[in-house]
Amino acid sequence: MTARNASVERKTKETEVIVKMNLDGSGKYEVNCPIPFLTHMIETLSRYSSIDITLDADGDDEHHIIEDVGITLGSALKKAMGNVSIQRMSTKTVAMDDALVMTSIDLVDRPYAEIECPDMLFMHFLRSFAMSCGMTIHTMAMRGFDDHHIIEATFKSLGLCLNEALTVRKSELSTKDKVKTKG
Repeated sequence: MTARNASVERKTKETEVIVKMNLDGSGKYEVNCPIPFLTHMIETLSRYSSIDITLDADGDDEHHIIEDVGITLGSALKKAMGNVSIQRMSTKTVAMDDALVMTSIDLVDRPYAEIECPDMLFMHFLRSFAMSCGMTIHTMAMRGFDDHHIIEATFKSLGLCLNEALTVRKSELSTKDKVKTKG
């Protein structure tokens, strides 16, 4: 099987983000980011998905950094997936103290995001991640009063979904076979 790795760099007037990703890793991470909670969430995503992630991010403000980290991670995931047949879909529910969050994904190259999240910046992160990867993602915060717990349970459930959905299969899981695009 071909290595499922990617390196993506995004540099704008506002931010600079560099991501290296190994989909067949063990959840090792090295995250350098000026936003401690975002750092914690990327480390959580890495650990729960078993994707090795190296990320360096800097920028002019919290909003731009969070958005561009989501875009760059999504682009790296799409690039690393390549054309290998994968399980594709997954749904996972995570309880964390007061929070109960369910996430469902489909790595099908039909970007859509329906996100329940108490923090607009992390809602924006998840939408940016999904759009740049081309995934469908739905999150539901079924319970919770602590925003930190709800967001962290969301990242844990997303990580578990990615771990399952990226599992390599012998055949394509689709009635359409592989979608081929020109251009």
